Amino acid sequence: MASLFQRRRSKATQTERVRERKHEGFLRYAGFRWAKISGGLCLLIIVSYALVDVTPRHNGGSWYGYTLGTIGAGLILWLTALGYRKRKMTSSAWSLKAWTSAHVYLGLSLIVIGTWHTGFQLGWNVHTLAWALMMLVILSGLYGVIVYATLPAALSNNRDEMTQMQMLEAIRAFDRQLHSAAQPLTPADTAPVLAALDEDPFAGGVMARLSGRYPNCATAAALRTLSGSNGSDREAREKVVGLLKQKQAALTRLRRHLKIRALLEIWLYVHVPLTFALIAALSAHIISVFFYW
Repeated sequence: MASLFQRRRSKATQTERVRERKHEGFLRYAGFRWAKISGGLCLLIIVSYALVDVTPRHNGGSWYGYTLGTIGAGLILWLTALGYRKRKMTSSAWSLKAWTSAHVYLGLSLIVIGTWHTGFQLGWNVHTLAWALMMLVILSGLYGVIVYATLPAALSNNRDEMTQMQMLEAIRAFDRQLHSAAQPLTPADTAPVLAALDEDPFAGGVMARLSGRYPNCATAAALRTLSGSNGSDREAREKVVGLLKQKQAALTRLRRHLKIRALLEIWLYVHVPLTFALIAALSAHIISVFFYW
């Protein structure tokens, strides 16, 4: 009996460990394995940079600079393969989670690899352009890591188990109720309500979506107008004001949803083009070194 209990307990423990591994984020993958590897690589480069004697001084054209440059260029090309890797889902040692973890931490190690490769000699040339683009790619990637580590939970909490289509349907339902409730109102009070009914919840442009601010919101304007109006029947006006408040709350939820999604997606529109620009500048850097120096 005791042996059976122990086996069940051991099985339950193993099941719990499997669940923990499944829910383990890419940053914490395998006990921060790639963070340790990246940190060790950076430490090795910093120490070796101090110990290796290069005459007259460290620079990208020395044997040490070539070594770091080769490592950095190889890493950059490997890091760009993540987009292709996302199309293949596996659970092996090189799962997508493992690959993404390596992508993040080895990408950060390029700050040390690329900067120490230059020997801290920067100027107005294609070589510094490649370094600057590399830093911009890393910074945009770092932003992506931060938002993907923090915003999905906010997105889930805001949705409250509602899909975007359900949010839109809730707004349309309020519009239908407003259309009927606004019939007894005076023309002056009806006009802002009609403007609110014609409002596109997706209007406002990219900046409005990213900021979550809609200063020209017709629903908010209608709510302000009717809250201070005395022209219509009080009961009808109060009913319309109540519906406008409910619609505004539904709009706020939808717009917050759109804002979080935009913040999650916008970095890719910077990160990916910068990556291609980096590869182009890196190619020019390598060609100029081997053919013109």
